[in-house]
Amino acid sequence: MDGAMFIGTWWSLAPPLLAIILALVTKEVYSSLFIGVAFGALLYTGFQPWNAFVAFFDIMKSSMNLNILIFDVLLGMIIVLMAKSGGSAAYGKWAGTKIKSKRSAMLATTGLGVLIFVDDYFNCLTVGSVMRPVTDRFKVSRAKLAYIIDATAAPVCIIAPVSSRAAAVNSYVPEDAGITGFQLFLRIIPYNLYALLTLAMVLYIVISGFDFGLMKRHEQNAAKGDLFTSGGEEFEEFKEDALSKGGRVLDLVLPVAVLIISAIGAMIYTGFLDGATDIVTAFSGCDAETSLIFATMLTILFMLFLYLPRKVITFKGFMDSFVEGFKLMIPAVAILIFAWSLKGVGDALGIAQFVEGVVGSNTSASVFIPAIMFIIAIFLAFSTGTSWGTFAILVPIVIAMFPGASNLEMMIIAVSAVLAGAVCGDHISPISDTTVMSSAGAQSNHINHVSTQMQYAAVVAIVCIVGYIIAGFIRIWWVTLAVSLAILLIVLTFMRKYIEDKDRKAVSDD
Repeated sequence: MDGAMFIGTWWSLAPPLLAIILALVTKEVYSSLFIGVAFGALLYTGFQPWNAFVAFFDIMKSSMNLNILIFDVLLGMIIVLMAKSGGSAAYGKWAGTKIKSKRSAMLATTGLGVLIFVDDYFNCLTVGSVMRPVTDRFKVSRAKLAYIIDATAAPVCIIAPVSSRAAAVNSYVPEDAGITGFQLFLRIIPYNLYALLTLAMVLYIVISGFDFGLMKRHEQNAAKGDLFTSGGEEFEEFKEDALSKGGRVLDLVLPVAVLIISAIGAMIYTGFLDGATDIVTAFSGCDAETSLIFATMLTILFMLFLYLPRKVITFKGFMDSFVEGFKLMIPAVAILIFAWSLKGVGDALGIAQFVEGVVGSNTSASVFIPAIMFIIAIFLAFSTGTSWGTFAILVPIVIAMFPGASNLEMMIIAVSAVLAGAVCGDHISPISDTTVMSSAGAQSNHINHVSTQMQYAAVVAIVCIVGYIIAGFIRIWWVTLAVSLAILLIVLTFMRKYIEDKDRKAVSDD
């Protein structure tokens, strides 16, 4: 059998879909991803076992992003050092005196997630490591913490013009489009309904204390002291007697500050090295991965001089933290490697060509294109586990669909819909790298995070579909955004009232 018969066909979607279905059914992500990659390798080689075996590992090696793995391990070491020094415990005690309620703890987490807008990987792991002791103190479930982290990572980065994601849009705009890449990025921000409405929903959920679906059960269990509900045994906890008693809040705050400042500085520097002439273009053209590795290494060096002279940790304990940090990140690293391999299999099977062919032959310039592109982007990002790959496939197609100055506004709306749908699909995909990192940052069971967040994301996604239909008709950003936000708030308020009435009735019946 010739593997070429499967390339560029609907079969290219089979491996990621198989992995996703198995993950949701079995609640076990490692074997599901492995089976998905293995099936993809068999398709690619025409079901020739030895060739498939060789292709499996060739694709895995070529798909891995070593920079991200190094960053994960180094950040894991930083998290361990913060805990060993007593800095995390000291921050938790200090925050307990300043943060008086569960709502305040979640608002503080949301605020920190919004502030760290430079890179979503950096955001996911940093916010989790800093705020986890605080949210644990106020009995916020790990699934809820992972949701807040994830909902303020990619959605914030995708609307921040000085984030690493701005470069993706900049690079896809042709010179004759009548608008620069950065101008396009600024114009699509108010039309990026999923990102903006997700942030609005987080604030609504946090302030009102309203939860529904599986998340409600996790929060009820957390109130009784069970922060995990399930899967908590996979995370290695530090015993109290292993922590330093001399830890201070600054032992946590200073390394985080060094991490953020050095990451931003390195991104600006690498952007200028690449030929940028100002800070904005430096950010959009920076080498984000190298900058993050530099920042983590500099932070570890800073922690060495911060902790050792005061003897809050021994040199041996400091060096042991590298291995312990590696152990802490093993679940995230394993899932990332398989997820990247699954994307590599999709690329080898021509998933991009298949989608481009389907989209190119079945769409035309009409008011429904933004909504259609939003749905396609969700499906593609969900299947591949990457919003970046979805941008690369769909944004050039959308730009080509709306040529000329007369179609500029529709092109802006449609590109916004692609970016929004990509982030939405990335959010609900169990094989997404940012979803994996949010689980790791919160130390939440990955399937618990995916299953709870999927229900919340679905509410926003449905509202966004309506919003993009409205945008296609009226093409006025502030009206589109205002109407979409009003619909979301009405839907959430109705859901809250319905569920509260149902709960009251259940109590009275008992």
